[in-house]
Amino acid sequence: MERLLASFKISVPEGVYIKDPETSDLGKKIIERGINLIHELGFDAFTFKKLGAIIESNESSIYRYFENKHKFLLYLTSWYWGWIEYQLVMETHAVSDPMEKLLKAVNVITREVKNDTSYTSFSLVALQQIMIEESSKAFLNRAIDQENELGLFLSYKRVHERVQELIEAVNPSYAYPASLASALLTGFLKQFYFNSHLPSLTSCSENICPADFYVDLINKTLV
Repeated sequence: MERLLASFKISVPEGVYIKDPETSDLGKKIIERGINLIHELGFDAFTFKKLGAIIESNESSIYRYFENKHKFLLYLTSWYWGWIEYQLVMETHAVSDPMEKLLKAVNVITREVKNDTSYTSFSLVALQQIMIEESSKAFLNRAIDQENELGLFLSYKRVHERVQELIEAVNPSYAYPASLASALLTGFLKQFYFNSHLPSLTSCSENICPADFYVDLINKTLV
């Protein structure tokens, strides 16, 4: 397991980019400044032209990495879920009790992130906020079936599979493990969003975090 963790790399499906941005300084700058710009403006107002002005490069240089801004959002979404998977592997592999392992996974998935400059140069806090406010736009489009066939949602689906397996380990007779896993992965982002913008739609607050709700739900559902 230690050898697996040492060699674990965040994998982003090749179909979301034309050229891997991790292979050049410009590509890394596109990711870092692009995250900041989407966080500042929102995805709808974000354009490659605006990003090009900020990185002091031609708009066309960004198109050498990404076909369009939708693919850019898919890249960020894929990277985020790949990073979540990495955290899950790191923090649950030594836990043997099935319920303890599942609840640890819930806390890993639903916690508010902190920036870690030793791990990445861009803002993890800003990236998570983009996931809370914008990530549904990566899924809710008419090309989703084609994009799914191309494997563009593999990062998310791998995390879902891990959570589903953890649920099944706790209660093999539970009839809806896939639905409960997807409810967790999509729902915790909505709980954060509602708490910030539509507080009457959630019980989460400064004193109640999404993990509290999902831990309670899982305990009452699976035990």
